Amino acid sequence: MAGRRNSAENLTLWRTNKSSPSADVLHRLAAALDATTDFLMKGTEDEAVAAQLTDKELLKQFKQVELLNPEDKSLVKTFIDAFLTKRQLQQLAQ
Repeated sequence: MAGRRNSAENLTLWRTNKSSPSADVLHRLAAALDATTDFLMKGTEDEAVAAQLTDKELLKQFKQVELLNPEDKSLVKTFIDAFLTKRQLQQLAQ
């Protein structure tokens, strides 16, 4: 196919800021990498999280949780998961 670039050529252009991926490609890359488009565009997790999380107190708490040992972190994740699952079930029951 004349005029079409291959993936390696596209990556080189994106890395050198000579081109940018389309919105569709950016969304597909984010999905494939299990990341947000904000993270792909901004480059750091803190910026991406801050852009998505408007509750400053919650953001502060999550940063504190990151400092916990792996066992405690896992426990916090289990509590959050249990709470969210309970809420989803309550909404389905309504």
